[in-house]
Amino acid sequence: MSAPSSGKSLGLAACTAIVVGNMVGSGFYLSPAAVAPYGNLAIVIWIVMGAGAICLGLTFARLAKLSPAVGGPYAYTRLAYGDFPGFLIAWGYWISIWASLPVIAVAFAGVVIDFFPFLRGRGTATLLTLGVIWLVVLVNLRGVHAAGLFSEITTYAKMIPFGAVALLGLFYIDFSHFADFNPSGQPLLQASAALAPLTMFAYLGLESATVPAGDVRDAERTIPRSTVLGIAIAVTLYVLGTIVVMGLVPREELVHSVAPFSEAARRMWGPAGELAISLAVVLSSIGALNGWTLLMGQVPMAAARDGLFPPLFSRLSVRNVPATGIVVSATLATILVLVQAAGSEGFSSIYRLFVGLSTMTAVIPYAFCALASSLVSARVSGGTVIPRVTLIELVGFAFAIFTLYGCGAEPVLYGLLLLLLSIPVYIWQRRRSFVPGDDPSRGQTPD
Repeated sequence: MSAPSSGKSLGLAACTAIVVGNMVGSGFYLSPAAVAPYGNLAIVIWIVMGAGAICLGLTFARLAKLSPAVGGPYAYTRLAYGDFPGFLIAWGYWISIWASLPVIAVAFAGVVIDFFPFLRGRGTATLLTLGVIWLVVLVNLRGVHAAGLFSEITTYAKMIPFGAVALLGLFYIDFSHFADFNPSGQPLLQASAALAPLTMFAYLGLESATVPAGDVRDAERTIPRSTVLGIAIAVTLYVLGTIVVMGLVPREELVHSVAPFSEAARRMWGPAGELAISLAVVLSSIGALNGWTLLMGQVPMAAARDGLFPPLFSRLSVRNVPATGIVVSATLATILVLVQAAGSEGFSSIYRLFVGLSTMTAVIPYAFCALASSLVSARVSGGTVIPRVTLIELVGFAFAIFTLYGCGAEPVLYGLLLLLLSIPVYIWQRRRSFVPGDDPSRGQTPD
């Protein structure tokens, strides 16, 4: 369901910034240390997963051309498969967004505390984490234009130091650091599967430009262009950045590093370089928070407009923003932060598992949407055009399935239980919106 055409405020630059800002977040900053135990294999997997991400991006670009609908993966799943699959994807995708906010905000708080050591302490870290979440919420409550402008500023500002490390750092690397292809000691398939979710976490957000489609100018052209451009920028930064950091920092040190890019910049340019990267991480975290906060209001709003989420999520403020959805989502993220701050190992374990599930629940919409183009094309053309599934879509689907396999049995099991727990919500909502005479076996026709 599209928003009115008037007042659309997101252009190519803003949409590209949202994609890059959501992808190049805390996952980018920490990823070289996470993949360091796997040596050169990690670089190969970055490239392979990047190719898969681009295939998924091309799939989303095709879907956006067919039907630029608010809600992104949710909207396309509903168009292709019907109401109930659409609801499940909206539920899981929405959870994956607000469950990711604390992880990004904690990265921000960590850098600030490194700058000002006197702030060190659990209570201060919690306040900083919650403070930046709600600061970004206030920015988004001012309107989509403000959120888009904020994304442009934070994204393009942080690209300067990150880009400098990824490009200029190529002249500083020590090639002796690349002597081992797979030092993990694991079989190749097992090591590749272990790397899949680590890299996928960094690629989450590739579909971001499709979600606020109702606020995008010339959506049929802008969304596909910004999606492919944003993914290409992010993939280039990830691959080159990992090569540079691994080529500058010995693997034995990199494995234990909590600031791999800052360490690499310090080795190249001294304390000034380290400071520049730390400031970029602050911008990166705020920018990623801003982009995801924008999306976590749009997804439940789209589902609520279709009668699949409670109506309160579709309410717009005087600034034409789904304020209730944003505030409710941010409140749930706040609860996660407070659970972590409780300090109990049991609570912390639950928190880590739940945040891990956010990656798994975000990949499931990719699997649904990877093969959805033919069905969406048939729906929008009234059944006159039913194109075949392309190789690009098959690669995107394989990319999503392999990532789910790499997540391991436990996250997939708990992710399935999390999705099944949504069934009572669906039944309750459909009972409220059910009209006598409707065929309950047939989903509503998407607008």
